[in-house]
Amino acid sequence: MFVDEAYIEVEAGRGGAGCQSFRREKNVPRGGPDGGDGGSGGSVYLVSDAHLNTLIDFRYKRSYRAENGRPGGGQNCTGRDGDDRLIKIPVGTRICDADTEELIDEVLTHDCKVLVARGGGAGVGNTKFKSSINRSPKRTTPGEPGESRRLHLELRLLADVGLVGLPNAGKSTFIRQVTNARPKVADYPFTTLKPMLGVASIDVEKSFLVADIPGLIEGASAGAGLGMQFLKHLSHTRLLFHLVDIATSDDVEEIAESIHTIETELQRYDSDLSSKPRWFVFNKIDQMSEDTALDRVKQLRQTCSLEETVYAISAINGAGCRRLIGNAMNWLDENPSTEHTLQERRSLCKDE
Repeated sequence: MFVDEAYIEVEAGRGGAGCQSFRREKNVPRGGPDGGDGGSGGSVYLVSDAHLNTLIDFRYKRSYRAENGRPGGGQNCTGRDGDDRLIKIPVGTRICDADTEELIDEVLTHDCKVLVARGGGAGVGNTKFKSSINRSPKRTTPGEPGESRRLHLELRLLADVGLVGLPNAGKSTFIRQVTNARPKVADYPFTTLKPMLGVASIDVEKSFLVADIPGLIEGASAGAGLGMQFLKHLSHTRLLFHLVDIATSDDVEEIAESIHTIETELQRYDSDLSSKPRWFVFNKIDQMSEDTALDRVKQLRQTCSLEETVYAISAINGAGCRRLIGNAMNWLDENPSTEHTLQERRSLCKDE
């Protein structure tokens, strides 16, 4: 099951208390204090793991605690530190404070370790309070409590190219044609119920990730349909393919209206997503003659005033798909990702 949001509670360990103790060895008449310090409480870390692709584990376990520090002992023995708690999360997860909605971090690479709850400080034993005027201190301090907080985890898939379009525009067929993904394909709307990732390979050493989400419909930005809740998974993409079914109608104005619907919903959802580089991919040219397809594409470019890159393909038989994928690979090579993790962005700001 694909789960892309979760709420969890984390609590770091409490520090161990300091010890009050005095030496009692034979032949040591003035032994003095020998109480040791406690151990520090364990902290809670979230660790990104590239082998995970869902937050489903957090549906069944939502509370995580690190180990408490051990109290100090006599003979100046320091208590053992509590073990840290490491929680694995998928790469691409945004970590926010659930109460304040403050963004803590966003993990974009494998094995990224994020501190979300710091362990409590250790208590101090009575040895540390010995002085020239207080030779037998009985004072100690307890360990400090560990931090606790409620977290909102939100998974956003990491892909280079994202697919958008109306239901039945052929997105699932397209991703089956050009990648190793095998989503469900049928002749009714909303066959895609969750995001899909596929690898489009040009050759052995050149490939990129393609993300497909459920189709958008008019009013999606207001909650209609399925696609809008998954648009967040396209936030890290560098390029969008807007797939358009040009065989759905002989009326060019009707097809143009469907293009306008998707563009409007993208703008209403997120202006940053709407401003991403976008190629228009006119699909299902296999259902008409070559001349008719070329003429319809020309009319749509004029009607919609499309200045973006335009391709005409057939996802079902692969016509034009190889050229599209090859050009996309070249575009991605020429436009490398400039995204950094929140921690890297903070470091860059400090350097500046």
